[in-house]
Amino acid sequence: MNKASDDASGLAIADKLRTQASSIGQSISNGNSAVSLTQIADKAMSEQSNILDIVKTKLVQAATDTTSQEGRAAIGKDVKKLLDQLDNIAKQTNYNGTTLLQASAAGTGSATSLTFQMGEKLADTIKTTAGVQANAIGLGVSGLRSAAGAGTSAGGFDAAGARGFMTTVDSAINTLNGWR
Repeated sequence: MNKASDDASGLAIADKLRTQASSIGQSISNGNSAVSLTQIADKAMSEQSNILDIVKTKLVQAATDTTSQEGRAAIGKDVKKLLDQLDNIAKQTNYNGTTLLQASAAGTGSATSLTFQMGEKLADTIKTTAGVQANAIGLGVSGLRSAAGAGTSAGGFDAAGARGFMTTVDSAINTLNGWR
């Protein structure tokens, strides 16, 4: 015997170590992919948070009596467009075809949990939280979008209505930050 590969037990140990090294290398790649996925979701939710901040500012503007009904109607159109953009972000945010902020690009339900294999054993996994639904329905702002889209004629977006939706937007921001 001149080397370990000539010895059956040495060969078995070498093969096991080579398999472990390959598995650990793949686990590192999986971890890097999981980090990338998380960063994409976080950046998208950061933009959604910015949208909700702007919506809140617009509600404060609409809630004051120095804003005319025509001004509120214009603000309502802006709010509706912003919330439509919030939904577009939820639809389009994906990693390798996996929609991250809602169930699917076509559906608005909750996203399922994702599992990342981080080691060579069955239990070596990390899971994301299920239930992320970072769209208007999941964030509870679909009523605001409806009221804003109806304008002042339906009475849903007058000064009192705008004040009433401030808490809704605060709650949406808290929910989004919880997922982040």
